[in-house]
Amino acid sequence: MLRRAPDYKTLYREFRWDIPARYNIAVDCCDRWAAREPGRLAILHVHADGREDAITYGWLRDTSNKFANALRAQGVGRGDRVAIFLPQAPEVAAAHFAIYKLAAVALPIAILFGPDALAYRLQNSGAKVVLTNAQGVAKLDTIRDQMPDLKSIVSIDSAGSGAVSLQDLLAKASSGFTPEETSPDDPAMMIYTSGTTGQPKGALHGHRVLLGHLPGVELPNDFFPQPGDRFWTPADWAWAGGLLDVLLPSLHHGVPVVAHRAEKFDPDQAFALMAKTGVRNSFIPPTALRMMRAAPLPAGRHDLRLRTVASGGESLGIEALEWGRSAFGLTINEFYGQTECNLVLGSCAMLGMHKAGAIGKAIPGHTVAIIDAGGDPVKPGTIGQIAVLRPDPVMFLKYWGKPDATDAKFTGDWLKTGDEGVMDEEGYVSFVGRDDDVITSAGFRIGPGEIEDCLIRHPAVALAAVVGKPDPVRTEIVKAFIVLKPDRQPTDQLAAEIQAFVKTRLSAHEYPREVAFIEQMPMTTTGKVIRRMLRERA
Repeated sequence: MLRRAPDYKTLYREFRWDIPARYNIAVDCCDRWAAREPGRLAILHVHADGREDAITYGWLRDTSNKFANALRAQGVGRGDRVAIFLPQAPEVAAAHFAIYKLAAVALPIAILFGPDALAYRLQNSGAKVVLTNAQGVAKLDTIRDQMPDLKSIVSIDSAGSGAVSLQDLLAKASSGFTPEETSPDDPAMMIYTSGTTGQPKGALHGHRVLLGHLPGVELPNDFFPQPGDRFWTPADWAWAGGLLDVLLPSLHHGVPVVAHRAEKFDPDQAFALMAKTGVRNSFIPPTALRMMRAAPLPAGRHDLRLRTVASGGESLGIEALEWGRSAFGLTINEFYGQTECNLVLGSCAMLGMHKAGAIGKAIPGHTVAIIDAGGDPVKPGTIGQIAVLRPDPVMFLKYWGKPDATDAKFTGDWLKTGDEGVMDEEGYVSFVGRDDDVITSAGFRIGPGEIEDCLIRHPAVALAAVVGKPDPVRTEIVKAFIVLKPDRQPTDQLAAEIQAFVKTRLSAHEYPREVAFIEQMPMTTTGKVIRRMLRERA
């Protein structure tokens, strides 16, 4: 979408959106390329044992068509939700395309989620089908009776425990399929995002969301794509960062994506993977970059062929930026957004659009401002809330089943991000902090409500509140303050038991890494927890 320009001002001024009247992500990212070059490399799948599978656009087209036919035979149609509960794998891309071709709604869910977090998302969305693996089947087996809308579980591994085999379904299905016609505003995907209170909300996006992401991918990756580009990210494809910042934009442009599932991020393995597979472009969240900075550079550093490194999700920091120049020989470009409205700010060293300590400037096509409580833009140098003007193709359609929350997200035509920032005279925006209670940890945005709901289900817990505690590596960690029931005594063993309780029911990124037992919870006269006091204690 971006055309080269001599400077940022010209690029921003001359940019125009090109959103067609009919648009389908699967036709654009899969069938269009398969018709031209069915043997073109789409995904390089690197297994844990080092084996590599070259996945072509022809394979993606045929597999997605077969899966679309199988889903249609199970009653899935326009607007129905289909969950994808898998780590990085070729089947993830094929499933997304199958769902889009049906005009259904893809529901990506990170494989790290435990039964409680999984059950909520499936119940709330009313998902009809889940595509998962053996690990996911085991989790679903414990909660199947809680999901009356769920008609089928499909496993990429073997059948069993109530799941059918994906391979069996594909073997019986036709590879011919005519995609449903969709408009840019027709729902395509729903990604759950954490808020300050209660359970996570499903952010529903139209097919246009991919087109809305393209300038924000192309600019921070120095006018991506360039000949020879190849993209990789350690971010799960279930998150907006992995799916919409890397996988789908790369396939749109015909650029191969490296897929690799790691149980946890390992800096040495990241260096080795990028060198082995010839990665040229990467999205690496700040926490992962800090972990790489702390690890010794491998002897084969010269084998890295990186052209761009982009980072976002939390502030990178000047030290990590300087290390990136030394380690990679390039400037790490930052970008900013959120699930509801992603990649609206960014930097581009190639264009001279970079300022240490700042997130960047407004990406062409987006109008971003710092606003006050009344919705009016403030003067440069004044702290306010980062906001984005609608209409905007990258902006979400609504929160699923929550019209009041959708309305509350806006002040007039300004979408409020919930982040405080400041803009200087040149238009560079610097992040100041959240204006709510969302915790930013290792690139994940974590709402306290879901964790607190889980904590109070523990038999020893009477009251619970969680806050973010500053951390040099993860930005923040989750810290829980707990009031015990009268018959329980605080011990290290109980703290570890409570941590494990949350870790196994929600996820490894949400459990409290620190637990503090307190005698009394600080509360207002109306019964609300005073989190400010807890943050000060943390």
